[in-house]
Amino acid sequence: MQSNSGNKHGKTTLKQPPQKSKGILSDIRYFFLSNPEIKTLVRFELEEDRQQYVQSILQRTGIGVDKYRMLNIHRIGVEAPASYLFEELLRWNGDSSCWPNHIARLTLLDDELSKIRVSLFGLSRHILGFRNGLFGFHFLQLFNLDAIKIQHFPDPADHDNARYLLYKCSGGYPIGIFSMYVRSSIPERGETEMSQLFILVGFNFYGKESLSKLTILNRIWEGIHNRVTMNIANRLKQLSEWHFEKIKNP
Repeated sequence: MQSNSGNKHGKTTLKQPPQKSKGILSDIRYFFLSNPEIKTLVRFELEEDRQQYVQSILQRTGIGVDKYRMLNIHRIGVEAPASYLFEELLRWNGDSSCWPNHIARLTLLDDELSKIRVSLFGLSRHILGFRNGLFGFHFLQLFNLDAIKIQHFPDPADHDNARYLLYKCSGGYPIGIFSMYVRSSIPERGETEMSQLFILVGFNFYGKESLSKLTILNRIWEGIHNRVTMNIANRLKQLSEWHFEKIKNP
């Protein structure tokens, strides 16, 4: 991403929006193969670190995540106010440059963020005509997102301008929750940007904890999921900072 610093001719170099994907191949390039500039995965070195996040999530959203074997949290700092960053998330749809929409087609049902369907390559037909999937597995329908809560404004007691999108996942491989959470940065934690974006996924494979214990399955899924999520987070940062800069410097 380009910075807002001057070049050797004394001109200002403006930030640029992320390049939009034009098809499946560019989706693979931008989201699966691209090595993101900022590593966003929060790593739990100790079980105590994981429990600290688990308790924090419960306190702020009212949702417990301790039952999920898979708990992936990504964080990135953004040079834009939390309120403005959240407005960027509210514009999230299948046409976004921050989502691999040609591979995982995102559809807002009734044009509302409260109900979202994500399908493989945008296909919705059933495998061999089986409406409920094949042996219980849905291959084209990746998952549905049903909003548990969309917190548009901070609670009166909040000191960090926190707001979030929180969903229950169903229908495909993940049975759990998905959230995009925004708050102002906390300098005491070493956060220097204006705001912080968290992307959270917690689930058990097909709702079965036994499947989530399969090490090779975990590693394959986490490798793919974390690479894609890192690129999504970096692109959301780039897009938000570009839009915010346009407001500051019309």
